[in-house]
Order: sequence, then structure tokens, then C-alpha cells
Amino acid sequence: MNETLKVIAERYSCRDFKDEMLPDELLKAIAEAAIQAPSGMNRQDWRVIVVKNKELMQEMEAEGLAYLAGMEDQSSYNRIMERGGRLFYGAPCMIVVPIDPTQYGPALVDCGILCQTIALAATSLGIANIMCGYTGLAFASGLRAEEFSKRLGFPEGYAFGCSVLLGYANTTKPPHVPDKDKITYVE
Repeated sequence: MNETLKVIAERYSCRDFKDEMLPDELLKAIAEAAIQAPSGMNRQDWRVIVVKNKELMQEMEAEGLAYLAGMEDQSSYNRIMERGGRLFYGAPCMIVVPIDPTQYGPALVDCGILCQTIALAATSLGIANIMCGYTGLAFASGLRAEEFSKRLGFPEGYAFGCSVLLGYANTTKPPHVPDKDKITYVE
């Protein structure tokens, strides 16, 4: 198996990070790998924002938890609380990817490609990671969305797309078992 396929097969979603910041050179390598991701018509309707500010991350996590707690359907909130009550699983840093909402459909696809590139680049460097849509809850209520967008440096008019949490794993787990029944060949 080549190295790329090995990295893909070994990647898992980490939900238990050490409180140790990644070195800047690793974060730079991951961010630079991210911007090599393809995008439709090379629009690049995303930005890559590396967040190392723990206070900001804690505020966003608290806002997201408050949003979940106020929802009528408590299933997501209960699941998070059963997992320790942390949306960001103790990750010391993250990459937030805002997108241009005027290109919403294509921008979301491109955002997914970019986040997968981040996850695979991080895994190849021995960095645990998880794609985290829960970060978007900090922007969901609208109460602090503008504040968080400004503090993160979103370009004017951009909105949250997705994020990837990064750090060293406190505990590891095996990757999910691939379901080969999901593959169909048409000849």
C-alpha cells in the first residue's frame, strides 16, 4: 500500500486531545497543504484561518453548547454531555474555514474537499484531528455570530463553512470499519 492510501486508512476522528499546542511549523505545513485543495473553477471561495487563541475557542464552545441546550430536540446536547460536555474535545487549536455564501452549494463542496485535505495532511504528520461542524453552532444564534466572524477575521460577507480540530491525541482509537457494501461497480 502506498503512503497516501495508508494515511487514508489510518485516519480516525479524535475526540480526546492533549492540552499541548502544535508547533507553528506543523500548523503552517497543514495550512499550506489545505490551500492546495482543488475548488470548482478554481474559485477558492474559502479561507483558511488557523486558530490558536484558547480563550476565543472556549467562548465559541460555550456559545455552541448554550445553543444546543436551548434546542427543543435535546438528542445532540445529550450526546455531547455524555461525551464529557465538550464540543471541541479539548483540542488546543483548530482551522476554521469560512465560505462565500453567494456560492453556497459549490462553496460547501469545496469546503469539504479542503477540510479533508487538512485532515489527511494532519494525519500524515502524526497530528490527531476531527472535522467539526459543531463550531458552526457558535454562529447559529446570530447573537455573537458577527463578533466571532470579526475576531476570526472572516472576509466581509463570508459565513462559517466547517472546521477541523487539531492536536495531539490523549487517547487513540482505530479508524472506522469501512463498509465495502457501499461500493457499486457499473460496467
